[in-house]
Amino acid sequence: MKKGKIVAIIPAYNEEDRIKETIEDLKKVDLIDNIVVIDDGSTDSTSSIVENMGIDLIKLNKNRGKGFAIKEAVKRVDYDYLVLADGDLGKTSNEIEKLIYPVLNNEADVAIAKFPRPLKKGGFGFVKRLAKRGVYIHTGKKIDTTLSGQRVYKREVVQKINYIPDRFGVEIAMTVATLREGYSIKEVDVNMRHRETGRDFKDFIHRGKQFFDILKTIIILFFRR
Repeated sequence: MKKGKIVAIIPAYNEEDRIKETIEDLKKVDLIDNIVVIDDGSTDSTSSIVENMGIDLIKLNKNRGKGFAIKEAVKRVDYDYLVLADGDLGKTSNEIEKLIYPVLNNEADVAIAKFPRPLKKGGFGFVKRLAKRGVYIHTGKKIDTTLSGQRVYKREVVQKINYIPDRFGVEIAMTVATLREGYSIKEVDVNMRHRETGRDFKDFIHRGKQFFDILKTIIILFFRR
């Protein structure tokens, strides 16, 4: 079944509370040949935890954003299949295995994780609707998982993606590029959990930044065909 090198990259920012569990659980996926963490300028002990685990580490000197971290990793890592996993998946990160098989078996060129319903109330869905609408406007395709960061790509797909924003918007940009180039996407149900936002002031500020970054990405994609 296996047809090349499978590398998992984990962009992480201040994930000292979950990064160890995420890595340990990801190690259980025998199909993955290597795990690389990109520390996006963390101010906590994320890097030292990763180093003590003997995991390959790319350390950025300041926080540049998830998209920037992914781009840096792609430049430096040798792979045939690229696995993207967030650092806060904890003990559910091995669910990524469900995404690898469809890509290896050529059922799809890209697989994206579809999470179960959140355990607590978050925002009001504005960001998610904007992202889904943005993908539809640019591709005519309806994708539920536009904001999911848990993905598996064939190398040839990644090489065709010519625009990845530095911060929020990375997932929508990669989704649009994938579909524009005629590649197929499979959305896969998983039992993953990650850190969920609620409805306090800090969470609304976070979603506000996310909303405007995604809106900016949607606009930029009109000029990057």
